[in-house]
Amino acid sequence: MDVGVLGFVIAGLVVGFIVGMTGVGGGSLMTPILLWFGIPPAAAVGTDLLYASITKAGGVYVHQKNNNIDWSITGYLSLGSVPAAALTLLVLHYLHTDTQTLNAVIKHGLGVALLFTAVAIVFKQQIIAFASQHAGDRFKMSGARLNTLTVLTGVLLGAIVTLTSIGAGALGTVALFLLYPLMTTKRLVGTEIAHAVPLTLVAGLGHASMGNMDWSLLAYLLMGSLPGIYFGSHLSGVISDRVLRPCLATMLVFIGYKLIF
Repeated sequence: MDVGVLGFVIAGLVVGFIVGMTGVGGGSLMTPILLWFGIPPAAAVGTDLLYASITKAGGVYVHQKNNNIDWSITGYLSLGSVPAAALTLLVLHYLHTDTQTLNAVIKHGLGVALLFTAVAIVFKQQIIAFASQHAGDRFKMSGARLNTLTVLTGVLLGAIVTLTSIGAGALGTVALFLLYPLMTTKRLVGTEIAHAVPLTLVAGLGHASMGNMDWSLLAYLLMGSLPGIYFGSHLSGVISDRVLRPCLATMLVFIGYKLIF
């Protein structure tokens, strides 16, 4: 195995380990790492999307066994995100922009998404506390209004994730905490993972049809990430979340700044 291939396997192992241990950081870490390796932004996003759909499919199996998925909420999210992903792909395809321009747009979009993700990670506990505190007052929603907002949240996530491969985890989970403050954390996380699979699959296949895919690279990443997620999941909680979240957020802010400026 040459040095380049070994680097991709190790990258998959490290990111898989972090995702397994913290539940966040998949696209927000993997895509910048692929850019650092010299992979073009469009190919990095397309490859990372399919990488995410495959790795998170295993998470769906585990969460479903533990009854941690609300399929109704997953359905409403997908009702917005999957068409939004398809529309975003159509816009990218029919703009007929040259590769250099497309890569520049995706690179700046990545930077913005990373900054928002960093904010979501830092203030996640405060957002959860706010949602729980106001679960029974005027902020509480139900019925058609709540379903509509869930679909609209899916639309926003679909566009962001398709363009940048970032946001399905951290941003999606925070949004669900605000919309469904009375649901348990593990059920919200399971629901968001279930929603991320069809979204990243559709977006990833769409990018693949546009040529934004490196199948060999995908295989190398999975070689590392699958065992990484397994071991990381077993070590979850060993390192304090209070230590991990600020470190991860600081790294994302630095990467996002470099991508934008």
